[in-house]
Amino acid sequence: MESGSVLETIGQEIIGVMAPVSVCMLLVVLLVYTVYNPSSAAASATTIRTAANLVYMESPTDSTVQKLEGAILNAVVFVVIITLVTFLLVLLYYYRFNNFLIYYTRFSVFMIFSAMGSSILISIVQRFNIPIDAATFYILLFNFTILGTISVFSDGIPIIVKQSTMVVLGIIVAAWFSRLPEWTTWIVLVALALYDLAAVLAPGGPLKLLVELASTRDEELPALVYECRPNVGRNSGARVSNSGFFVAAGVGMSSDSHNGSVELQDLLRNGDRGTAMEILQGEDLVIPIDEDDRTSGGEIEEVREEAGEMVPLMGDGDSIERGSGNSGRVDNSRLSRRSEREGIEMEDFNPRGIKLGMGDFIFYSVLVGRAAMYDLMTVYACYLAIISGLGCTLILLAVCRQALPALPISITLGVIFYFLTRLFMEPFVVGASTNLMMF
Repeated sequence: MESGSVLETIGQEIIGVMAPVSVCMLLVVLLVYTVYNPSSAAASATTIRTAANLVYMESPTDSTVQKLEGAILNAVVFVVIITLVTFLLVLLYYYRFNNFLIYYTRFSVFMIFSAMGSSILISIVQRFNIPIDAATFYILLFNFTILGTISVFSDGIPIIVKQSTMVVLGIIVAAWFSRLPEWTTWIVLVALALYDLAAVLAPGGPLKLLVELASTRDEELPALVYECRPNVGRNSGARVSNSGFFVAAGVGMSSDSHNGSVELQDLLRNGDRGTAMEILQGEDLVIPIDEDDRTSGGEIEEVREEAGEMVPLMGDGDSIERGSGNSGRVDNSRLSRRSEREGIEMEDFNPRGIKLGMGDFIFYSVLVGRAAMYDLMTVYACYLAIISGLGCTLILLAVCRQALPALPISITLGVIFYFLTRLFMEPFVVGASTNLMMF
């Protein structure tokens, strides 16, 4: 792969991740600003009890010390619950309870769309006084829930529909968590950033174990993740077939290579090895091997090696041992030398693109949603901080080439920018505008 195409691909993948994150945050801000802001009719019902505030329920009459202590206690309990659940999922995945994990994830998505989604839809209906009867509402909710769940898990759904449904899923959960008390929200976000850092990078961390286990088994992660692009086609990118055969980009089986291989086999049958060698020196062909023509395949390999090249033989996964008609496995060491000579490494190709956990979508949006309850200026600052942190994370991902936590940098910058904007920038801008020093 050329350097120009590498840079272009990285840029496309970064945009493919940042665009849905931005859409998710924007819609959460609009939802929170219009439905859950203090001046709305639903303000009295904005505070909810979840796993993030099981121990302490914040009250406006509590002192600052009480709010801080209660928020820290809520965050500790929430992180402990998440840690235990994650280790349980790792244990189930290790013992291959894959069907249970699949059904559990489907049930969770179904409950998010039905329970949380219905709560948000009811708030919207009440906020804007939308005339709708109960029967119509529940019919629409039922269709929304079923179609949303199918879109997340079905392989036959277009990728844009699946990606859009994942964004809607993140919006629902983020809008729900944005109704947490203010102190609990900020402390929980900081605690989750620290947990994400330890869970992904620390030895024995649950997310690190899960990623390594899935990588060892060459399976998809048993989790809800957003993929910035679909699988590549059969003739693009790089892949490893079931026989351990390496096919590089642009060297797939095409009509030209097939015609060239037939011509080479005809030349060898006629004894014209010199012309065959000249062709092989100027071509990079993938040669198919017929079941009844093993000898000519072996002669082609001999000529390729004499010409200083290595020809891959595509058939039923077998290749021809040099100078004999017996079949055997492809020499992986020679294939590795060929891939190194072409400057291609399998790690350079990621046919499924960058993956971002839905938790990252959710808690990015929770941060800007909480900022939207105060002022739009803090929303702008938090958005820029989160996007900057996500960009830094993606750059580190390209450098480190391993799974990295996406919350720490973005959440840290977002929290810092929120309080700096609220405590310093917002009073300065308002004061300057009030005194006609700034418009």
